[in-house]
Amino acid sequence: MKVKGKYQIDGYFVAILVLSAFLYGWGIWDAGSANSYYTAAITSMTKSWSNFWYGAFDPAGFITVDKPPVALWFMAISAKIFGVHGWSVVLPSVLAGISSVYLMYKLIVPKFGVWPGRVAALIMTLTPTVVANSRTNNMDAILVFCLLLAVYVLQKAVNKKNIWLVLLSFALVGVDFNIKMLQAFMILPAMLVYYWIAIKIPWKKKVAWLFAAVASLAIFTLAYPVAVDSVTKTSRPYIGSSQKNSLLELAFGYNGTERLLGQSTGTGGAFPGMGNTKKGAGKGMVGGQPNGKMANGKKTTGQPQNGQAAGGAAQQPGGTANGMNGQQLSGAAKGTNGQKQSRKAMTGQGTPGQKPSKKSGTKMTKSQIPGGQKMTGKPNGKMGQGGGNSAFAIGTAGPFRLFQSDLGSQIGWYLPLAILGLIAGLFGFRRKESKWYNISDEQQDVILWAGWFVPVYGFFSVAGFFHPYYTIMLAPAIAALTAIGIGAVMKLAKEDGRKPAIARILISLGIVTTVALQAYYAWSYYPIVSVILIIVAILTAIWWLLPQRKNKLVKVLLSVISVMTLAGWWSLTPTLAHDSSAIPAASPSLLSQMGGGNSMGGEINTQLLNYTKTHQGNAKYLFATTDSNSASGYIIKSGKAVMAIGGYNGTDPTMTLSEFKQLVKSGQLKYFVMGNNSKATGGQISKILTWVKENGQTVKYSTTSTNTKNGSNTKETNLMQPAGMQSQNATLYDLSTIYQ
Repeated sequence: MKVKGKYQIDGYFVAILVLSAFLYGWGIWDAGSANSYYTAAITSMTKSWSNFWYGAFDPAGFITVDKPPVALWFMAISAKIFGVHGWSVVLPSVLAGISSVYLMYKLIVPKFGVWPGRVAALIMTLTPTVVANSRTNNMDAILVFCLLLAVYVLQKAVNKKNIWLVLLSFALVGVDFNIKMLQAFMILPAMLVYYWIAIKIPWKKKVAWLFAAVASLAIFTLAYPVAVDSVTKTSRPYIGSSQKNSLLELAFGYNGTERLLGQSTGTGGAFPGMGNTKKGAGKGMVGGQPNGKMANGKKTTGQPQNGQAAGGAAQQPGGTANGMNGQQLSGAAKGTNGQKQSRKAMTGQGTPGQKPSKKSGTKMTKSQIPGGQKMTGKPNGKMGQGGGNSAFAIGTAGPFRLFQSDLGSQIGWYLPLAILGLIAGLFGFRRKESKWYNISDEQQDVILWAGWFVPVYGFFSVAGFFHPYYTIMLAPAIAALTAIGIGAVMKLAKEDGRKPAIARILISLGIVTTVALQAYYAWSYYPIVSVILIIVAILTAIWWLLPQRKNKLVKVLLSVISVMTLAGWWSLTPTLAHDSSAIPAASPSLLSQMGGGNSMGGEINTQLLNYTKTHQGNAKYLFATTDSNSASGYIIKSGKAVMAIGGYNGTDPTMTLSEFKQLVKSGQLKYFVMGNNSKATGGQISKILTWVKENGQTVKYSTTSTNTKNGSNTKETNLMQPAGMQSQNATLYDLSTIYQ
C-alpha cells in the first residue's frame, strides 16, 4: 500500500497471506505420493532432459502424461533440488496458491480500495477448493496463478498503454495453454473485451495491437505442441491419452470436446459413474467395461476409467472411478490402503472388509449397493449431502448445477455474494448523469471479472465430464466480484438519496442468501450450527435494514461471522487432515482420514516389485501393465521403467501386437502384470492382453503389498472389497521363455 510516495505495510493483508500459507502448506510433509500419476512423471522427469521436456510418465520415456508439462516442469525442478518427496512435488502448488492470493489483492486495490482488496484476498484464501487444490500436485493451482498473472499484466498494459505488456499478457495465456490446454482459453473473452474497452489509444492502433496480441497468443500456444508433434514419433514418447499420438489432437479431443460431451477416450462412450447430464445416467456400472453388465443385469456402453487394477494395485481412491469400478464412495472415512469405510467402522464398531450393516452404524439401501451408485458417508453414518471426495460427483447439468451440493460444497459458498457484487458493481460505479454506454473505469473491471465468471460458469453448467476440483477456475472471479460488490456498497452508503437504502438492502440480501446456501451444504454435518447461523444472519440482515448508524462495527463483525464461519471451517478441513489428494476436495469427512486423502493408484505389491527387480536382468522395462495408475507406485518406489501400454485410461493405442511381440523378442520386456479384472477393451490392447494370457508363463509370488501413501504393509487378501467387486490380486506373466 502506497501512502504519500512511501510504501506502508498492510498488516491485514500480511495476516491473510500468513493464513493462506498455513492453509495451503501445513501438513504437506504427509503428502505421500499425492497424485501418484503425476508424481511418477515427476520422478521420471528428474532422470533425463528428454523426459523433462516431454513430460514422460515413465523413466524409459515410453508415454507422456495426459497434459503438456509446463506445470510439471516447476514440480520436477523442485524435486530435483529437494529430492522426490510428497512435500517437494506439492510445494509449487502451495507457492502458486499463496501467489494467487497476492495477485487478487493487487488486482482489486488500485480501483476499489484497500478493504475490497483485502476481501478479495480473504475470499480467495478461504474458498474450499482453492485450499484443496493448493495442497496437491495437480496442475490447477498453478494454472489459476498463471492466468491471474496474465490478467495482472494486461491491467498494467492498459494503464501504461504499453504494447509489449499487451503482447506479454496474451503470450502468458499461450503458455497457460501448455498447462491444461483449452481450459486456459476460458478467460480469453474477458481479456479481449477488457482490452478493447479499457485501453485509451486511437482505434487504428488499438486494432493493430490486438492483431499483434492474437499473434503472440498463437505463437506461444502452438510453439510447444508443434515442436513435439514435428518430432519423429519413434524418437519421442507416445502422447498419453491421445488416439493419434499428437499433442494438438489431445488438446481438441481428450482435453477438449470430450470434456464438454463427457466421452471416454478411444470409444466415444460415457465415463462411468458420471450421471451428470441426466439423472441416474451411468449408475449401476460394475467395472465400467464396454458391454459389461450393470447391477440390474443390463448391458453398459461404458469404458474402463484409469485403473483396471493391473499390477495388483487395489486402486480405491475414495470415490474416484479408479479401481472402484465406477463406484462413488464420497465423504466417507478412509480405511485400509486408501479405501473408504464409515467412521463408526474406524472407531471399533466395524472392521475393514466387513459389509456395512446396521450394527456398524451404516444404513444400506438399494441406492447404496455397489455397482456405481453414489454412497455418501457421514460422520454419523447416515446418508446425506455434503459433497467432496468423489471424482465424478458433479451434480445434474443445468443452470443451477454449481449451487448443488456436489460442486457447491467446493466452490459455491460465496456465489450469491458474487452475483450481487456483479449487479452492485455495474450499478454502483455508474457515472453520474452519463449515458449507460459510457463505462467508468470501475465498470471496466466489473466487465473483466464478469467476462471470466460467465463463460466458466456456463461451461461447468453444461459440460459432460470434469472433476469437481476443476471449479477452482471460478474462484478468482467469485473473489473479485464479491470484493467489487463490497466496494460498490461502501460507495452507495456514502451518497445521498435512496442509495444508502439500496446499499443496506444489498447487504441484507447478500447475508441471508449466502448463509442459507452455506447451511444447505453443511446441514448434513452440522444442523444445529446451521440453524444458529441462519438465525444470526436473519437478525443481522434485519439490523442492516434499519437506518441506524450506531454499532456499525458490531453489525460488520456479525456479518463476517455469519458468512465466513462455515466456509472457513470447510476450507480448514484439508489442512487439519494433512490432505494432499489426487482428487482434492474439502469436507469434514477428511478429519477422520488424517493424512493421505484420495490416493489414485500408487499402491504396490512389494513381493512382485522385489521379484521383478531381481529378475529384470538387461531388460529395458521392469514390467508392462495395462494403465498408468497401476504402474505409478512402482515407478515412484523403484525409479525403474514400468510400461503402461494403455496410458491413463488403459485405452491408448500405443503399439500394435506385432510391435509388442518384437519388444518381448528383443529382450527389452520380460514381464507383464495383469489384474484379475483387466479385461480386453478392443483394438490392439485387447490383442496384446489376449496374447499375454495365452503365451505367458504365470509366476507365483507372495501377496504382501505396500501403500505408497503411508508406507504400511498389508495383505491383499485383507483389503476391504465392497460386495460384488472382483479380487484385485495381480497375475505376473513371464514372457521371456516365449521365444526361447
